[in-house]
Amino acid sequence: MNAASPASDSASASAYHAALERLFARTGGAWRLGLDRVTELLARLGDPHRRYPVFHVAGTNGKGSTVATLDAILRGAGLRVGRYTSPHLVDFAERVVVNGEPMTHAAITEWLVGHEPLLTELGATFFEATTAMALSYFAAQQVDVAIVEVGLGGRLDATNIVQPVAAAVTQIGFDHLEFLGDTLEAIAGEKAGIFKSGAAAVVGDTRPGIRDLLQQRAEQAGSAPVLVTGRDWQVEEIVVDAQGTSFTLTVDGVTRRLTTPLVGQFQAHNTSVALALLRSAGGRWADIEREAGRYLPSVRIAGRFHRTPPWLFDVAHNADGAATVVANLLSVGAPHPITAVVCVLRDKDWRGILQAVARAAERIIVTMAPTAPANRTWNLDDVMDWAVVEGLPVVRRDDFGTALTEAQVGAATVLVTGSFHTVGDAMERLQVDPLAR
Repeated sequence: MNAASPASDSASASAYHAALERLFARTGGAWRLGLDRVTELLARLGDPHRRYPVFHVAGTNGKGSTVATLDAILRGAGLRVGRYTSPHLVDFAERVVVNGEPMTHAAITEWLVGHEPLLTELGATFFEATTAMALSYFAAQQVDVAIVEVGLGGRLDATNIVQPVAAAVTQIGFDHLEFLGDTLEAIAGEKAGIFKSGAAAVVGDTRPGIRDLLQQRAEQAGSAPVLVTGRDWQVEEIVVDAQGTSFTLTVDGVTRRLTTPLVGQFQAHNTSVALALLRSAGGRWADIEREAGRYLPSVRIAGRFHRTPPWLFDVAHNADGAATVVANLLSVGAPHPITAVVCVLRDKDWRGILQAVARAAERIIVTMAPTAPANRTWNLDDVMDWAVVEGLPVVRRDDFGTALTEAQVGAATVLVTGSFHTVGDAMERLQVDPLAR
């Protein structure tokens, strides 16, 4: 077979980008949460999501790490695993992955073009269309199991169409307040909407009040069994270093020492949630959990304490995430001086993020990520006025490429953080593959 000609490659790339442009156009206007459209859409597609078991994961912080850990364990056990996450860093195809391989551009183009009339007829949103594509692709690829990450909230998120074998809610934080509520309790209530009757539930938040609320919601939903951190398992003796995070996990009086290559105190808890998902599902899943220590070394997660010296990438799009990055920098002894390149979306707590980053970085360069949505870009005049009053070591470089170039001058470590757009744009310019092992 002859290799594709440059002209055909160009035509394929053009068709892919055109299909994505039409898909992203579906993000226009107000968010339209709810399950009616995606239910009808998947019904018209033959309900592909019912052809394989699903693990469902929600949470403000930690869900990405939990998904990545579960993916590594299940693949290590020899299963064919579909993984659906959002958003992407560099390429849209990162969202839909089977056994570590992203959905091909050709397959994405074919699905979007082929189903565009149906998507338009039903008024499907960007995320509903993408979710339906992912769930259909997993069926076509005959996966043994899929891991599905919630996009926004839980109760009304398009992914809540799945009937999982087990669902987990990780740590709750303040995010998307306009949709989920302005208290941790309200946000937790929305995320608890993924708990379903007859499916196992895992409560991963470590704070007693939120943990109790999530447990109550799971029991009210008819979930069984319900496993709760601190009650049904304990995580202790956490040690973080440059090689990862080790900890002691105790379940039913049995103690194991486990290590994940993910760096950070809370990665011990995220790992424990992934293991609890397997235990709660029982049967063959619980059998896999007992061997999980063998598979943890292969865990990888794009854009989360992702190290390519001198660069260190972490999306850290809220103050809690930024504080975690700083703690991890201290734990691994990242070489100084540290320069941080930061761009935060205006609806995020950029003040809290910059205050956290300033605890580790000798210099902070604030900039504008090229792909940041125009209606959500932060105002650098406001940022600089505030930084001067706070006495933070902040300089402004509006051009993103200039910020990356200057960041390397005199720095032993360059941290890129603030949003998926910031990290993804930097990885693309620096030619760092987010899915590389």
